[in-house]
Amino acid sequence: MKTNILAQFKDSARGQEAESILRSCVHCGFCTATCPTYQELNDERDGPRGRIYLIKQLLEEGTVTEKTRTHLDRCLTCRSCETTCPSGVQYGRLVDIGRGIVEEKLQRPPAQRLLRWGLRRVLPYPARFGALLRLGQSVKPLLPAVLKAKLPPRREPSPWPAGSHPRVMLALAGCAQPATAPNTNAATARVLDRLGISLVEAPRAGCCGAVSYHLSAHDEGLDFMRRNIDAWWPAIEAGAEAIVMTASGCGAMVQEYGHLLRDDPAYADKAYRVSELTRDLGDILLQEDLSVLSHDKGAGKVAFHCPCTLQHAMKQSGVVEQVLERAGIELAKTRDRHLCCGSAGTYSILQPDMSQKLLQNKLEALTIDNPQRIVTANIGCQLHLESRADRPVQHWIELLDA
Repeated sequence: MKTNILAQFKDSARGQEAESILRSCVHCGFCTATCPTYQELNDERDGPRGRIYLIKQLLEEGTVTEKTRTHLDRCLTCRSCETTCPSGVQYGRLVDIGRGIVEEKLQRPPAQRLLRWGLRRVLPYPARFGALLRLGQSVKPLLPAVLKAKLPPRREPSPWPAGSHPRVMLALAGCAQPATAPNTNAATARVLDRLGISLVEAPRAGCCGAVSYHLSAHDEGLDFMRRNIDAWWPAIEAGAEAIVMTASGCGAMVQEYGHLLRDDPAYADKAYRVSELTRDLGDILLQEDLSVLSHDKGAGKVAFHCPCTLQHAMKQSGVVEQVLERAGIELAKTRDRHLCCGSAGTYSILQPDMSQKLLQNKLEALTIDNPQRIVTANIGCQLHLESRADRPVQHWIELLDA
């Protein structure tokens, strides 16, 4: 694609990156076939190709309209288009750049600014989020139906194994998962313990930075990334062999640390090493001898929802399914596995109508074979699916934690 970027952008690192991505697009339109919002709305501007043109226009003319922002806001950043694209267009990076510029040039209405500010002040902080969640759970009968559906049941954390092994891996607790699904990392630790691996959470590691970064608070997101690198670095120097991700949304973000901090002289090398060590839990287990593991014999037929961040960003499509099948778990048939469930980080809060449409589509696609339960690999997807599912929803590792 030919470009004529304005000097104010062309002379910046983000402008040069955006121009490089734009030039790689041949506007073939293959991406529209796998874009969830385009499939629902049939509007070119609500598909990847149309949004690419909107960002190109922004960079070439320097002006932005409310319509431009609306169509960029509707993007899930599911990155299904990246999997489909024959030219390897890095759409996820481009839309982050475009949204960041729009946020600088066009002030949002007060209600939108307040909501986004509130999300950034609560979600990335486990103590704040956990306290607010417990408050909501305690008054759940009094809440409106919409809020009731979003509140997960209260779950108590289960114990971690006490043993230690020469092989050590790091885990990220994250921000929402400790309060909403505290058993996920504990179950992971117990499974890895049976494989001779110790799983350790660095106490000072927190939000991966995705909440802030994807809400266009890029500097704030980078600060979260630096704090995590500082928290993990002593263990990495001591020989930790991997950073295990039990939430693929976090995994996708941490794998980008090396790119996002490439121009930071104090963190560039460390960030690259962190990204290099970051692996999804399924990828870890696929390389291990799973014969020592048993599984939940009462699980029955299981439908696996592969999160967008796992298949399109981390490029781990089919990996968890292989692990589950090797462990003897019967997988149900599903359809449209490439399409987003509508969770997409804060999307379900900021774009509730589209999010609910996609959720209904996804639940229908996951239950065509009448599974007894649904499992997934990302806490956002898990909570979103659980809000309307008529059967149990959990993290897939819990099936192996028999």
